[in-house]
Amino acid sequence: MKYGSALLGGGLLAGCTGDAASDSTTTVSESTSQTETATATATESEDDSSSYTVSMAPMGDVEFDEVPETVFTILGQHAGMALALGYGDAINAMHGPSYHQSLWNNFIHHLDGVTVDWEGIYSSWPPTKEKLYELDSDIHLADPAKVDSAEGWDMSDIEEIEQNVAPWFGNTFSDTHQKPPAEWVDSYEYYTLWEIFGKVAQVFQEEERYEALSSIHDSLVSNIESNLPPESKRPTAAMVLFSSSDDDNMWGYKMNHPGYYSAHTRPMKTTDALASAIGEGYGEDGGNIKLDYEILLEADPDVLLVLGPMTDYFNIDDIRADLENHEVAKELTAVKEDRVFTQGARRHGPLLNLFQLEMTAKQLYPEQFGEWPGYVNGEPYPDIPADEQLFDRDRVAEIVTDGVN
Repeated sequence: MKYGSALLGGGLLAGCTGDAASDSTTTVSESTSQTETATATATESEDDSSSYTVSMAPMGDVEFDEVPETVFTILGQHAGMALALGYGDAINAMHGPSYHQSLWNNFIHHLDGVTVDWEGIYSSWPPTKEKLYELDSDIHLADPAKVDSAEGWDMSDIEEIEQNVAPWFGNTFSDTHQKPPAEWVDSYEYYTLWEIFGKVAQVFQEEERYEALSSIHDSLVSNIESNLPPESKRPTAAMVLFSSSDDDNMWGYKMNHPGYYSAHTRPMKTTDALASAIGEGYGEDGGNIKLDYEILLEADPDVLLVLGPMTDYFNIDDIRADLENHEVAKELTAVKEDRVFTQGARRHGPLLNLFQLEMTAKQLYPEQFGEWPGYVNGEPYPDIPADEQLFDRDRVAEIVTDGVN
């Protein structure tokens, strides 16, 4: 399989436009259709009518002469994009495959015919060059700027793998609009989750699948945004991850910050209760913030969204019991009013994004979008009556398994 990329020969800046990562921002609404943006940059090579080029920062132009058949990934959002395009079985690597398998299967349980079996594949962070040669993938669906930040990697290693194995194609620092490593700043741009998905769809020549799923996403977000209650009647909320150890450590995550980490919470337009409790500097970057129960009580969210329990590594029943029995945490409004809810993940691909938009809308706004039925520990995403679902599971499953008919 033959490839070419702007990373080779022309350097990092070739084929890349836009502002430096240190001052670039993306303000496109998650409800805006991404179809035109996603389909505008795939071009056919003048030299070979069977080849095609896809452009995305920080790689620039990447040329393919056929659709990749084996896919190396690192992070969950890129793996989720391959899965949504019908290439879940082509994935040969990802960071934490057992974790992602348990999480993904709990969500896609309701998508008939869509499953993942990633047990035992290479856990790819940090990757080694030797393993990349051994895997001999057709594409590395990963951000070269992120890999360049791993211990033992430098630009020469990135170019070596690009030239001798397969190209890189990914964008990670759009997660919270982080600043990439210094040598990548001038070539970096930020994208929404669905813009990146559109670019990945071009790589696999699955633009119709992308457009069909994007249309469902756009309708879902439009429905949510148009039915939100007045700002004065919206609950405050906080998103946290508790330590898996027997201690009081926890981390807070920003719900309204730019980037795809908050692609399922930002459209809810709720007040992030941690912002006022943390005060100055809270919104300066998208990094997590170490908390204690005193700070959480000062924030006192109406709704507490808890990351982790939809995997095998956390138990929501134990978390609720700990909160109810803790002398400080038991005073939280969310605990008293039984509004402590399970969340999934922030590194989510398009399929998880649909489910997490639905679950978050129901958890925050039950009067507008129907009651959240609750998550039973160890079980899949709960059953929701068809007339209360915010998107059509059967249609999504059909697109993933059969394409667009």
